[in-house]
Amino acid sequence: MGDLSQNFSRHEFECKCGCGDNTVDSELLEILQDIRHQFGRSIKITSANRCRAHNKAVGGGIRSQHLKGRAADIKVGYTSPYDVQDYLLKKYPHKHGIGRYERFTHIDTRSGKARWDYR
Repeated sequence: MGDLSQNFSRHEFECKCGCGDNTVDSELLEILQDIRHQFGRSIKITSANRCRAHNKAVGGGIRSQHLKGRAADIKVGYTSPYDVQDYLLKKYPHKHGIGRYERFTHIDTRSGKARWDYR
């Protein structure tokens, strides 16, 4: 049981540098909970909220949605990232940021539509 939703806790969204930043967008949380229910598998959040220093250290863009707590890079247990990405692309054809990577999926709740593929 999480303290933010059925399956997620605030600490999962903390900046990985240890600074304590842990903002999370409510719409992002809803999307992640939906993915959890859709696939019936646990989700590992490998990157969510980032402070400016950590974002720069990992090569994130200056307008990264991670800086606003509106993005997450995830791995869904025993599920191909491609299956997760395909689900998100079908569910949100006209909005959000969806990044296709070989080992994880990026989802963000930007107001417009953005797509990129690094497979």
